[in-house]
Amino acid sequence: MKQNEASITALVSAFSRAYHSQHDQPIIFNDYIAKDLLTEKEFSMISENMINGIQFFNKGIAERFKDQPEEILRWITQVQLSPTPLARAAFCEKVLLNEVNLGLEQYVILGAGFDTFCFRYPELENRVEVFEVDHPSSQEVKIKKISYAGLKKPDNLYFVPMDFTKKFSYQNLMENGFDKNKKAFFSLLGVSYYLTKEENSNLVKHLFANLPPGSSIVFDYADETLFKAKGISNRVENMVKMAAAGGEPMKSSFTNHEIQTMLEEAGLLIYEHLAPDAIQGRFFKGRTDYFSAFETINFVHAVKR
Repeated sequence: MKQNEASITALVSAFSRAYHSQHDQPIIFNDYIAKDLLTEKEFSMISENMINGIQFFNKGIAERFKDQPEEILRWITQVQLSPTPLARAAFCEKVLLNEVNLGLEQYVILGAGFDTFCFRYPELENRVEVFEVDHPSSQEVKIKKISYAGLKKPDNLYFVPMDFTKKFSYQNLMENGFDKNKKAFFSLLGVSYYLTKEENSNLVKHLFANLPPGSSIVFDYADETLFKAKGISNRVENMVKMAAAGGEPMKSSFTNHEIQTMLEEAGLLIYEHLAPDAIQGRFFKGRTDYFSAFETINFVHAVKR
């Protein structure tokens, strides 16, 4: 990642949330702030790149909608870009809000990208401290975008610049007010794929080594079919290729047993696990558009014993 540049995956994820909020019904996850963190130029650039790349995604759709660019964009966002970012965000925030209602006071977003939680829940400003951890370059871009959008940073939001994929430091968090004696909730969304299995394992162990019982994490991961599955319209294969082309190659996938073992070694138990069929039933059932759960992606909520 270059200095003063945001992650490509963070930009595309924000685009998918912004597009969904403005164009799709029914709403799976309503990130109505995401559009404010993208300039008109960025939104148009991503839209045009996706439309112009339809031959890569699906030649049949390219021919079928060759004179309907908006329908091409709708197809790409609903089939390729949006299903996982929307469903995992909806899953995570439901768990998080339940934890807050039970008294949680600390939320750490690892790989925050253009997350907008604090801006969408101003009523929680005096109830939960939110720590956004991300690469310094991505975070610098986001801070500028918040200013350009005319948004006021909530008092309970703390930016913690860190390349946690290399080394996680609690010192950085504690300097911003994090308390290791209190329960914490972590989200690790859209990150595990880009770490090796060893890096994922070491990160989870380090996160929970000295935290009190009841602390927990929500994350998504790819199962063992990631590098061989095609998916609808080859979307799984396309996802892997796009990540590599964007300079952020996917590095890991897990069996259920490997995930359970990794979490148990870190002192965590799986409280809820959603495989693709369960994600389909919870977030996409009954839809009449192109949306469906990605074939290889799983969600987990795990709690420290």
